[in-house]
Amino acid sequence: MLRLFLPTQDPNFRLRSDLLSGLTVALALVPEAVAFAFVAGVEPLVGLYAAFLMGLITSVFGGRPGMISGATGAIAVVLVSLVSEHGLGYMLAAIVLMGVLQVLAGVLHLGKFIRMVPHPVMLGFVNGLAIVIFLAQLGQFQVRGANGSFEWMAGKELYTMLGLVGLTMAIIVLLPRLTKVVPASLVAILVVTGLVAGTGISSPTIVDSLRAMTGDPNASLAGGFPVFGVPDVPWSWATLRILLPYAVILASVGLIESLLTLTLVDEITETRGRGNRECMAQGAANIACGFFGAMGGCAMIGQSMINIQSGGRGRTSGITASLALLGSILFGSALIEHIPVAALVGVMFMVVIGTFAWSSIRVMHKVPRSDAFVIVLVSAVTVMSDLAIAVFVGVIVSALVFAWKHAKVMHSISHVDEHGSKIHLLRGPLFFGSCKSFLELFDPKNDPQDVIIDFQHARVSDHSAIEAIDTLAERYLACGKELHLRHLSPECTKLLHKAGNMVEVNVIEDPRYFIASDELG
Repeated sequence: MLRLFLPTQDPNFRLRSDLLSGLTVALALVPEAVAFAFVAGVEPLVGLYAAFLMGLITSVFGGRPGMISGATGAIAVVLVSLVSEHGLGYMLAAIVLMGVLQVLAGVLHLGKFIRMVPHPVMLGFVNGLAIVIFLAQLGQFQVRGANGSFEWMAGKELYTMLGLVGLTMAIIVLLPRLTKVVPASLVAILVVTGLVAGTGISSPTIVDSLRAMTGDPNASLAGGFPVFGVPDVPWSWATLRILLPYAVILASVGLIESLLTLTLVDEITETRGRGNRECMAQGAANIACGFFGAMGGCAMIGQSMINIQSGGRGRTSGITASLALLGSILFGSALIEHIPVAALVGVMFMVVIGTFAWSSIRVMHKVPRSDAFVIVLVSAVTVMSDLAIAVFVGVIVSALVFAWKHAKVMHSISHVDEHGSKIHLLRGPLFFGSCKSFLELFDPKNDPQDVIIDFQHARVSDHSAIEAIDTLAERYLACGKELHLRHLSPECTKLLHKAGNMVEVNVIEDPRYFIASDELG
């Protein structure tokens, strides 16, 4: 995984880095917020307000300083059908309900479950997101044709765009070798903007991109403060039945993307964020978005990487980005609108390079084939579907692989003692996946009259394992033979039915652990 240069902890240096990186992020937020607003089928200001509110609230109250939140594609894709079928009011109400669910997730400390995401799934996540960010930038190489449809650039227009993108990337790569006083991304944007404005080079700007998407030659990013208002929907059970499925999906997608981004930033900065606090901050931000006419959102891996790479480590960076974005809407839209799209594309291409886990390619032939498969699978599903489904699929596949491997670990070392009793010393975990292997270890018909099964080196994990032990006890009872069970935990003993009176209690040596079972309250 990428390791980034950590700047000195001098407070003045940190503050300057946070302020400058925040300005860089603000510039990169504008086209993303506008694009995602169009994906969701709402006006550009709805996306821009979401970027401002999400970024400000999560930066102040969130559990991961330096992480940037705003309007995202993952949220926009879910909102498309809701907006098209029921309108803006239902979308805002769903965002409020989404925020409530996220706050509840934080209060119930569900953020800790992000630890269950295996490392191959994380690698697949960052690789898939890097590919998604790269593909999203390709749309900037299209222009609206005479017939109204979008066409790929060609000739001088394409070469100019590529040249400016290349210049932006070169500045970002080379400038840190000279100085790290200012973020290279911000310098690259300012240099390319000045070059285009000073030489009269013809290259699409942010406002050109906005007008091409809307088809409105007078479209602008200018606007006022977001206005408070209760979502205009009928407050009834029928409305709740419409909103709840969307809210659950939105909350899940938002938290998964936010917590995975938090984990990634933790790894890069070698610090630790607070997942449950981030859940509550994300929820509070989305509730605010719903009441202030914004589309909601979650953490943004691309902008978070820009911030981290530009030196932003504290809450000031996210606050600066949000306030600068609001300032651009209120006062500076005329300046922001004329930034060349090529400069922002170059910045995002560098984010792609920094985000992609290139080490995962080098270790493909070294890691188990199952892990390599999970990395590729999660990357592919992230690109073709969405992040939430990709993570769910990756975790499920990883869990099945884990269960399959451990199901084969169960074995027994058997011997007959001086009293003629056959002793089975079990080794390995006993759970739903290994129950069949466990039962096949024994032969009640051919075993001697007295059999001892020792669980000292075996762990009974779930109710399926308890049922397997009971089934085995019933087989020995049916053969009229004595069965003794040693070193079972008190929880195991409590749940055993057929074998309960066969358990040999040894308080000193018996293990203590809990079993996954519905019968234990």
